[in-house]
Amino acid sequence: MSSRLTASDFDQELLILFDAYVHGDMDRRSFLGQAQRYAKAGVTAAGLLAALSPNFAAGQQVPANDSRITTQKVSVPSPLGHGHINAYLARPASAGTARLPVVLVVHENRGLNPHIEDITRRLALDGFMALAPDALTPEGGYPGDEEMARALFGQLEQAKTREDFLAAAHWLAARPDGNGKLGVVGFCYGGGMAHWLATRMPDLRAAVPFYGNTPEAALAAQVKAPLLVHLAGVDERINAAWPDYETALKKAGAKFKVHHYPGTQHGFNNDTTPRYDAAAAKQAWERTVAFFTAQLA
Repeated sequence: MSSRLTASDFDQELLILFDAYVHGDMDRRSFLGQAQRYAKAGVTAAGLLAALSPNFAAGQQVPANDSRITTQKVSVPSPLGHGHINAYLARPASAGTARLPVVLVVHENRGLNPHIEDITRRLALDGFMALAPDALTPEGGYPGDEEMARALFGQLEQAKTREDFLAAAHWLAARPDGNGKLGVVGFCYGGGMAHWLATRMPDLRAAVPFYGNTPEAALAAQVKAPLLVHLAGVDERINAAWPDYETALKKAGAKFKVHHYPGTQHGFNNDTTPRYDAAAAKQAWERTVAFFTAQLA
């Protein structure tokens, strides 16, 4: 099977099972046992898992050595978190001494994998200085294996991890080669982190959560940054909580816009898996870049 398959090539029930597996609600053995009923024409449950799993090479849009950008690995102090957090920084090579708008990029529940590094480079090509921290820093960093990464992620002390991302956000906003205007974009777990940072940073200028868990409704009153929220059409786990938070945001007078993408799956922006929806991802990304351009200029 090829990673160029799309969600429509799989039973919806299998996609729901895969989402549960990816987010730690079932282990590999349970997934394979239940997935076997959807195996057809000689394809095994393990083959289905392989087909649904990321193919980073297939999804790469900006090579790591692209001459149009400069990248570096940095270490950010995090005294209230795990002591420090490692991160990947990218900026346009043509920027010279210009002070750039800055964007924090928050990964899914697997740490800083090649896909999120690629997203960070895409933002650099769009004219931003982007920083992608790795929550798995205290566990030795992203291990190069998605299943292992999810297991390590589950061992993190999340209160400290949140402080790590908060420290990274402040560090990025304070860089002298930035313009001090900070945005954050996150995916899945990272979408939830983008929401959370919006409740903790009154000086945040823009937050873009892609299909992320929402904070408790009481925290909506603390949101000062404009939000651009992207939600998949078929994503009951995330979408069930959105209406209550949306009501709280309205009551608080927060500025936000939400886009639902009909027929799409959780993770539709991730072009390394079959859940990717090219049309929806293109539209969502164009909206994201336009939003950051307007809010961070």
